Amino acid sequence: MDENPWYQEGLRFTCTQCGDCCSGSPGFVWVTTEEIQQMADHKGLSLGEMQIHHLRFVGGRTSLREFPNGDCTFLDPKTRKCSVYSARPAQCRTWPFWNSNLADEESWKETQAACPGAGCGKLYDLQQIRNLADVVDI
Repeated sequence: MDENPWYQEGLRFTCTQCGDCCSGSPGFVWVTTEEIQQMADHKGLSLGEMQIHHLRFVGGRTSLREFPNGDCTFLDPKTRKCSVYSARPAQCRTWPFWNSNLADEESWKETQAACPGAGCGKLYDLQQIRNLADVVDI
């Protein structure tokens, strides 16, 4: 681990709950069994209902499902807010502090261009960023 990464002075981020990170190009939001149960409980769904409506299986792993337009099935189409926000999976909770977004300044600039909350608001210090980046390796 680089002792003095380019973001050693910290980075700013405040979620605007715009829904932009929950839509767009197809991708994967990997979920654990525990996270699936938490989302099911939050929505009052059975695990079977979760599997049918919100999950897909890819290469032995489980990801959240998307609608054909690229929206996560948990993104409310009217409000553009996450319907499981308080129970969202680790991959969502740690955005934008993913290793792929922190790789270099150019990657962070691309993240800022895609996310109105990246680069704004709360200052996360180096240790907070590292702790979040260590949760999932994206």
